[in-house]
Amino acid sequence: MKVVIRTDASIQIGTGHVMRCLTLAEGLRYKSVQVEFICREHKGNMISYIKSRGFEVHIIPFLKKDTGIPSLSKAKVKILDHADWLGSTQEQDAHICHQILGKLIPDWLIVDHYSLDQVWEMKLQGSFQKLMVIDDLADRSHVCDLILDQTYNRKLDDYKSLVTSKCQVLVGSKYALLRPEFSEWREFSLRRREKPNFKRILITMGGVDRQNITEIVLDELDNCDLPAETSVIVVMGVTSPFLSSVRRKMKSLPFKTQIKSNVNNMAELMANSDFAIGASGTTTWERCCLGLPSIQITTAQNQTIIADYISKSGAAISITVDQLGQLKSWIIILKRQIKDMAKKSSKITDGAGLTQVLNCLK
Repeated sequence: MKVVIRTDASIQIGTGHVMRCLTLAEGLRYKSVQVEFICREHKGNMISYIKSRGFEVHIIPFLKKDTGIPSLSKAKVKILDHADWLGSTQEQDAHICHQILGKLIPDWLIVDHYSLDQVWEMKLQGSFQKLMVIDDLADRSHVCDLILDQTYNRKLDDYKSLVTSKCQVLVGSKYALLRPEFSEWREFSLRRREKPNFKRILITMGGVDRQNITEIVLDELDNCDLPAETSVIVVMGVTSPFLSSVRRKMKSLPFKTQIKSNVNNMAELMANSDFAIGASGTTTWERCCLGLPSIQITTAQNQTIIADYISKSGAAISITVDQLGQLKSWIIILKRQIKDMAKKSSKITDGAGLTQVLNCLK
């Protein structure tokens, strides 16, 4: 079987879409499926990283204003909320993808991109056997065979008017695409939270963190009078524009700090941390699988729904960037709730989502 994945990473988009697609790709490869990627050469892309994981990447270059490629930009079509993430019109992107897919004719085309909907999908009909869409927003129509939305508390009815009756719909955090390492570390992580500590802090604000929230968090931790034995680990991507600035900041802090980039043992780091401060993105499911109590920060509008649901369930404390000035108070609240929060977060997902999704790709 042959699968092609269309997804992007950039300073604006972040790295979450690529990372979860890589999880799916590696699961498919384990089943002897040939997997290739199509990615645009955005600033902050992860093309080299995808290649380093052993996958071929077909690169879509930046488009000039006059491309000669048909566009419906003047037509009366709905402008998607994240249209500017694509770097072109959907028609232009589809034109280039059609040329690539025409040579491959994959059994499955998988697309994970907020900038693409049925306009792009219809243009590519005949270039693949089946189409899978990965989404979190439920805000646009699709013409696909399978759709996955791993948002906690997402309902089937949310997609009733967005896909055809023949489309298989997988919704809810039980389908979260987590690497096998998370289910492997789950038992260890949950067991150590039966007698919680409060010494090891993990900060994960996403692979890019284009707002430099990490440095703001470190500033606030500096004012929290943390015990001398406190240890802080910061995880950042190598494409983050503030990586050097954060490194300099960490040298001035009164507690032990480490910074790690492009880690391949995130589950181990989370399992051995006492609590986390992180973005309300795809790492939410990783923290929940391991029962890791957390203060999650909404850094983008599309994270609001996830953050609200998780907060109401008691699985994490959700705050906005504007509320970081009260981080000391939030940490005190988390400390009071830490054991209960670990139990509630562990019920959100058990890490078996990847296996369930793979079983649908036949």
